[in-house]
Amino acid sequence: MSMKRFSVLLLAMCLGLLEAQVSFEDNGTDRLTSMSQEERLAALERRLESSEEEVSHLKSLIGAPPAIAFSVALMDEATTPGDYGPFAYRTILPYRKIFANVGNGYNPTTGTFTAQVRGLYFFSFTMFTSGTPNSVACIWKNNTFVVCLWDVKGYFGYDTGSNAVVLPMGVGESVSVMLEPNRTLNDGQAHLNTFSGFLLSPM
Repeated sequence: MSMKRFSVLLLAMCLGLLEAQVSFEDNGTDRLTSMSQEERLAALERRLESSEEEVSHLKSLIGAPPAIAFSVALMDEATTPGDYGPFAYRTILPYRKIFANVGNGYNPTTGTFTAQVRGLYFFSFTMFTSGTPNSVACIWKNNTFVVCLWDVKGYFGYDTGSNAVVLPMGVGESVSVMLEPNRTLNDGQAHLNTFSGFLLSPM
């Protein structure tokens, strides 16, 4: 149950108790005894303050998980569309176009996401190849590759693909997408090469 719904239920209970107070005398023999508007308001405020304190206490016990999410694309508006690569060595892809970076875990300078909260994370990426497909890109966690996309010399001139993975992450551990040596990607303002991730649950 959400905190908002819990608060509404508490308020409804308070109103119900107030109605019962107005309807009967304490000895149960007289019908309705009317409270003044000021008395009703004061009683309602007291009960509301009490419910707010209770909700605050429950929040402190439960604790809301932090919001951590990012979504980026390889080329931004300042980048000339076309091929990216090839390079003689494995290269971290520096995704420059930032759609979201809640929690600032993604660094556009290095192309790396670093976990600031220990937990279970979801990551995904897409890859687009040019007229002569020759692309291999992989998600790496720290110094270990996890999942890859591979497209070389297919029947069609332009190809696209995507992959995703759920990973446990410790504080300070990093994830990036790397382009393998002598491979290329193709991108432009359509943002066909993307990298996204978010915290599923703290651990």
